[in-house]
Amino acid sequence: MKQTEVKELSIEELKSKLAEFKKQHADLKIAHSVTPLENPLQVRKVRRTVARLATELTKRELQ
Repeated sequence: MKQTEVKELSIEELKSKLAEFKKQHADLKIAHSVTPLENPLQVRKVRRTVARLATELTKRELQ
């Protein structure tokens, strides 16, 4: 998910997407620790998406 897509979401959508991506990140980390993933860069991509969503959410709450 790119930053331009994140900026278009409402606060409620941000919260739901954040929860969804956090769960996906946890699942990927567990799967990767058990058996190496075919594409380990997925973990990095999802982690960065979580950071983008959290940053945008914090930014909007401070305004």
